[in-house]
Amino acid sequence: MSRLSNQLVATMLAQKISPQPFEALVDAALREDLGSGLDATTVATIPVDQIAVAQFNARKSGVVAGIFAAQAVLEIAGNSAITFTKQIPEGSKVQAGDLIFEATGRVADLLFAERTALNFLSRLSGVATMSSIWVEAVKGTGCIVRDTRKTTPGMRVLEKYAVHMGGGTNHRMNLSDAALIKDNHIAAAGGVVEAFAKVRALYPDSEIEIEVDTLDQLREVLPQNPDLVLLDNMSPAQCADAVAIVNGACKLEASGGISIENARAYAESGVDYIAIGALTHSAPVFDIGLDLRAE
Repeated sequence: MSRLSNQLVATMLAQKISPQPFEALVDAALREDLGSGLDATTVATIPVDQIAVAQFNARKSGVVAGIFAAQAVLEIAGNSAITFTKQIPEGSKVQAGDLIFEATGRVADLLFAERTALNFLSRLSGVATMSSIWVEAVKGTGCIVRDTRKTTPGMRVLEKYAVHMGGGTNHRMNLSDAALIKDNHIAAAGGVVEAFAKVRALYPDSEIEIEVDTLDQLREVLPQNPDLVLLDNMSPAQCADAVAIVNGACKLEASGGISIENARAYAESGVDYIAIGALTHSAPVFDIGLDLRAE
């Protein structure tokens, strides 16, 4: 049985986030922060039954994601004896000074959960903000910004949720979601055609994406009818050539060498997707603060 409120559980399930493994992640994070003893400072300075309101405030402009994660930390740390008010919607754009939500409960519980709750909320909001910047950079081109599996271990579901909140699109969640034939598969199998044929033989009904490093490899594999071809470390000009070669026969995704400065050039080449690992592996933490006020 979940230790979270029914409302939080419903919110998580609506986003396809399983409460049970998330609760285990929160437990591990709280243990990591508490160590093997007590919060000595709080025990010494705060009366056991003192109540206060914690305000989670944005310190800069960006996109907020992971409110439910921060609230779950607070509920677990406070044994659910915490109430939430004045909450903005997930995916909201905020400015410095904007209130994200308020939590009312025992001060000791709020302070125990503070850093862990902020770590989740700030991390996920950072990913959402980074995603929104990339999406804005290619706005109007029709090109879709997709994430990768370059995520923090144990945080993939949460970080991909944050990408979605920032306007990005999720690629496969794990290796079993879809077949993506990469350069090492190709090298081991003996070539792009050989690798593709082996995957198609074993999974005849699956969507298959294959990576190519050159336009010659693209021409070689195109007769095999791939669903999607990943153009690895090609220039925008080469991507435009690939679009002309394919002529609508399959989808194209550009990956590697893409920066926020040249993202629009890649998008305008005509590719359907750009794969951006930076959405998760390079997103800076979004600055959020917790301020207590007396109840």
